[in-house]
Amino acid sequence: MSASVEPTSVDPSQNGSAPANTGADATRPTRTAEALRPHAEDAYAAELAALAAQDDRPRPARWRLSPWAVATYLLGGTLPDGTVITPKYVGPRRIVEVAVTTLATDRALLLLGVPGTAKTWVSEHLAAAVSGDSTLLVQGTAGTPEEAIRYGWNYARLLAHGPSRDALVPSPVMRAMAEGMTARVEELTRIPADVQDTLITILSEKTLPIPELGQEVQAVRGFNLIATANDRDRGVNDLSSALRRRFNTVVLPLPETPEAEVDIVSRRVDQIGRSLDLPAVPDGIDEIRRVVTVFRELRDGITTDGRTKLKSPSGTLSTAEAISVVTNGLALAAHFGDGVLRAGDVAAGILGAVVRDPAADRVVWQEYLETVVRERDDWKDFYRACREVSA
Repeated sequence: MSASVEPTSVDPSQNGSAPANTGADATRPTRTAEALRPHAEDAYAAELAALAAQDDRPRPARWRLSPWAVATYLLGGTLPDGTVITPKYVGPRRIVEVAVTTLATDRALLLLGVPGTAKTWVSEHLAAAVSGDSTLLVQGTAGTPEEAIRYGWNYARLLAHGPSRDALVPSPVMRAMAEGMTARVEELTRIPADVQDTLITILSEKTLPIPELGQEVQAVRGFNLIATANDRDRGVNDLSSALRRRFNTVVLPLPETPEAEVDIVSRRVDQIGRSLDLPAVPDGIDEIRRVVTVFRELRDGITTDGRTKLKSPSGTLSTAEAISVVTNGLALAAHFGDGVLRAGDVAAGILGAVVRDPAADRVVWQEYLETVVRERDDWKDFYRACREVSA
């Protein structure tokens, strides 16, 4: 006869593991003004508080904000009292609305897209707005074990006293289930297939069995899960059809227009630059436009005027990489220049982003320089800078 399975709650404060966070007002040692990259719920605490104070719409169980307020937090807007909510994601509104609505149902959310389409960024901000805590995170890698999703053991207590509640170490997913929070799984398709399938019972039955104890953890209302995966990982560890059915998939596209991508890069670089005491973005907006233009043309395989077809390099040349190139250029301008972003400050970064395969990509880059960049009269300084670093 099989052992009976009894529902149980999990106290994450046991076993020396990190204490459970009950929301944005919970205190963590890392939450200080000196944090290089604060969690979303800390960096935008004032906006979240303003939204909560004026949000009179229905909220799902244990949500900090209503679905409308969560979407406003991500997309930006102005509240009735004049509080400005800065955009966290620049893209189609309907995509955000579908993602938020999914989290309000019993289906998990899978954010899919090519690298650099802000999947992790959106995932973090969704969790911060919904649960007030974006840190219940499992980072997917080829070596992610089953324990990272289910639970582990304090082996000293396990050996001394055998399997017991005191010896169990809950995973972020188990904690989210017990507390009605939002868990996150990054790079799901990088996790081995047998470990991925650990999520099937969690997402379908909303329960996590603990056979060693004859118990289970049942998810309370408010629990859901956001996973991210990128298109370039197809064939690495494809999701089983059983697991994919448990997700509602939302595809995050690349920015539709150059202006939208310039806006995204400018906003993000400005945020990063302020934390690093770098020059203001407006001083280098022309170079940002050039970086975005180069990336889009090589990514699309055609110039913006549609006249010249181009070979595309092996890399993704994503918006995230453009942000990195510009941020590094600002640092060069601040520490080794006059503080103004110029062509020479971004040239090396662009070369590093484009030429991933030294043989094939270098040919692509040289052809682009000679057939496109060289012919643009207002790009002479950029051409010289790129030729210098490419020599």
